Amino acid sequence: MKIVIAPDSFKGCMTAQQAAQAIAEGVRKAIPDAQLELVPMADGGEGTVQSLVDATGGSFITVTVTGPLGAPVEARYGLLGNGETAVIEMAAASGINFVDERTRNPLVTTTYGTGELVKDALSRGVTQIIVGLGGSATNDGGAGMAQALGVRLLDADGNELPFGGAALANLAAIDTSHIDSRLQNVEMLLASDVTNPLTGERGASAVFGPQKGATPQMVQQLDAALHHYAQIIERDTGKSVENIPGAGAAGGLGAGFLAFTNAQMRSGISLVVEATHLKERARDAAYCFTGEGGIDAQTHYGKTPMGVAQAVKESAPDCTVIALAGNVGEGTDVLYGDGIDAILGIVPGAVTLSDALAHGRENLERTAQNVARIIARQ
Repeated sequence: MKIVIAPDSFKGCMTAQQAAQAIAEGVRKAIPDAQLELVPMADGGEGTVQSLVDATGGSFITVTVTGPLGAPVEARYGLLGNGETAVIEMAAASGINFVDERTRNPLVTTTYGTGELVKDALSRGVTQIIVGLGGSATNDGGAGMAQALGVRLLDADGNELPFGGAALANLAAIDTSHIDSRLQNVEMLLASDVTNPLTGERGASAVFGPQKGATPQMVQQLDAALHHYAQIIERDTGKSVENIPGAGAAGGLGAGFLAFTNAQMRSGISLVVEATHLKERARDAAYCFTGEGGIDAQTHYGKTPMGVAQAVKESAPDCTVIALAGNVGEGTDVLYGDGIDAILGIVPGAVTLSDALAHGRENLERTAQNVARIIARQ
């Protein structure tokens, strides 16, 4: 009997790899001879690099780059097992974890470090780069990233703009003649489930700016600066990025990649499904275990359990998909019929959050074992 085990991380408790191992240990106790296929998963957000490196037998690269406030930071990205694909989470270099209540300021924070990660990956001869967009401390439209890759953003006097989204209001010209030529030979894929445009009431500044410390006045200032930036991009590069769904992801970093590289915007879970070869590995599977820390109605919109279920059903239509979660929220009925066949919570009773996290692995293993015992009797 072939069983695919493809969970996301249980945040604050287990990585996707650890969750997969816990489920596998539970299943083996009930079905010792089962053929298990462990495929740690993610949906493009936090943990994507870890999951893809684990799933493909890849490695990690740590480099010193420019943090969102301009100071050096240590950032890590992944090289997949094929040696040709780099996976970068922009938050590793430009994330909100590098600022606090006192220092956060989207007027000046930069994505320059994310560009430096891309540049380092290019130096290792990769042919594909996957960038996870999310968790940013920035609102600079990817300007810093572009500058790190050789794009010159000039004011009316021909001087390079300083870091930050506010400076884009003074952008007079864009010079791409010195952009890193190696980008032409690399497939750039942007992993994000955010569909916000760059500007406007659903744009990067209005929707995500307040999370990064933007006051209402700052939101207006940043939105106007990004609108101006988009106009200069269209004039000087011929690319219209302002209203593309996802351009507003990670403070407009999506727009920056779309403007200055050959990037394509993709669903995070679809990219991970492809990179891990989940569909191929699920062929002839009778059962699939997936899951993550919480499952609710929002899981339907591109979260890992739904993406796994749909991918597995494509290659194994009769496979039964079981989703396990630390917390099962409201509205999960919408998940049945779209690939997920059963949803089970792993917490044994009324416990505190700290207790649930402390015993998450054993709860997950026990639940998987109990489900497998039912399977074994069929």
